[in-house]
Amino acid sequence: MKKIILLLLIPFALTAQSFYGNNPFAHTYSIVAYDSTTGEIGVAVQSHWFSVGTVVCWGEAGVGVVATQSFVNVSFGPRGLELLKEGLTPGEAVDKLLSDDEGREYRQLAILDAKGNVAAFTGKNCIQPAGHIVGKGYSVQANLMSNDKIWGAMSKAFENSEGPLAERMVAALEAAENAGGDIRGKQSAALLVFSGKPTGKIWLDKLVDLRVDDHPEPIKEIKRLLKVHRAYEHMNNGDLAVEKNDMETAMKEYSAAMDMFPDNLEMKYWTAVTLANNDRIEDALILFKEVFDKDKNWKTLTPRLVPSGLLKVTDENLKLIMNL
Repeated sequence: MKKIILLLLIPFALTAQSFYGNNPFAHTYSIVAYDSTTGEIGVAVQSHWFSVGTVVCWGEAGVGVVATQSFVNVSFGPRGLELLKEGLTPGEAVDKLLSDDEGREYRQLAILDAKGNVAAFTGKNCIQPAGHIVGKGYSVQANLMSNDKIWGAMSKAFENSEGPLAERMVAALEAAENAGGDIRGKQSAALLVFSGKPTGKIWLDKLVDLRVDDHPEPIKEIKRLLKVHRAYEHMNNGDLAVEKNDMETAMKEYSAAMDMFPDNLEMKYWTAVTLANNDRIEDALILFKEVFDKDKNWKTLTPRLVPSGLLKVTDENLKLIMNL
């Protein structure tokens, strides 16, 4: 019996080795999408595979995004972006990548450019159920699913959702999981969003970059991280407003962040520092006390900010803070 099983496995092993090499499996569901209002482009994925985002998701501001999955040809990510830069359409890029790939019937691929044009491919040898839907400014694709309703549920969820692109893509992932998801379960997820037009500063062009590499509830966790990301966006906007001496806007932004995460001591602490630096010491003392009561380390940190110029208060006000 062992000999028979071994003989049955050898043909597949030889075939797999010829096109698969050392590339990972990423049987999964994903979405590539475009926001016509903001020009943002993004890609999101979930799989029962460790660190799926490192192999499936690729993108560049002003160029496009790629999702390469199933028996993954990882090179499709960077090569797909290069083909878009050369002026090929997503459809032409997909055809080009598959044209010389002997494992193409095991691949699943979606490419979207910075204008929202999109193309996708599902090879006939992808593990079923497998399929994709190309819609206006997006594509959803899935393989090795529990049923054939997954990509349809993703499409419907994305089209019926509102708000920022990242949140809409997460809604599509949630819909996939609610419809049955990956037949093996769940393990990792990733979310990337890029600006539609490049600034020349790649650290500004990547608007959202979140990964959950190993977690029992990866989509819930990526959704939580996205909320944290939005809260810190408010904090950053508050800092920018302070630089412009716009305290009204700064406090609105800081308040929005703290409303999202009322138990986050760091947000409260730096808001207190900002208030103190702007001669609102009474308001600052309320927040400082709340933070210090919960974690004395913040109190220990406070005088260290003075030499670096991050806390600009009189000696008298510093004593008030430290006496809390």
